[in-house]
Amino acid sequence: MAQTQPQEQPQKQPQEQPQERCVMVCQHTSCQRNGSAEVLKQFQNQNIPGVTITASGCMGQCSTGPTVRVTPDEIWYYRVLPPDIPQIVQQHLIEGEPVQNKLHPRIHQRISY
Repeated sequence: MAQTQPQEQPQKQPQEQPQERCVMVCQHTSCQRNGSAEVLKQFQNQNIPGVTITASGCMGQCSTGPTVRVTPDEIWYYRVLPPDIPQIVQQHLIEGEPVQNKLHPRIHQRISY
């Protein structure tokens, strides 16, 4: 009678929990002069599962504010205005695709040949 080998059970991998996103909206003086308080308010009025909206201090991008940074993606948006928010929410925060025309050019450099 042939002996059967015990079958190896596949090792279960721990399920990776998706990391919550955080949208930080600069509220430093120069960004506020360009409307960042309204940008923050508009983001806070959105109901986005898995996303925390918070005010931040200066992010060092004063000449291109209001600045919005999304972590853990490390996506930086520049000159964000209230009309930009629905596209950022839908395209990036829900669908996962950053909004190319609002990417901060100092942070997200594009190289053309």
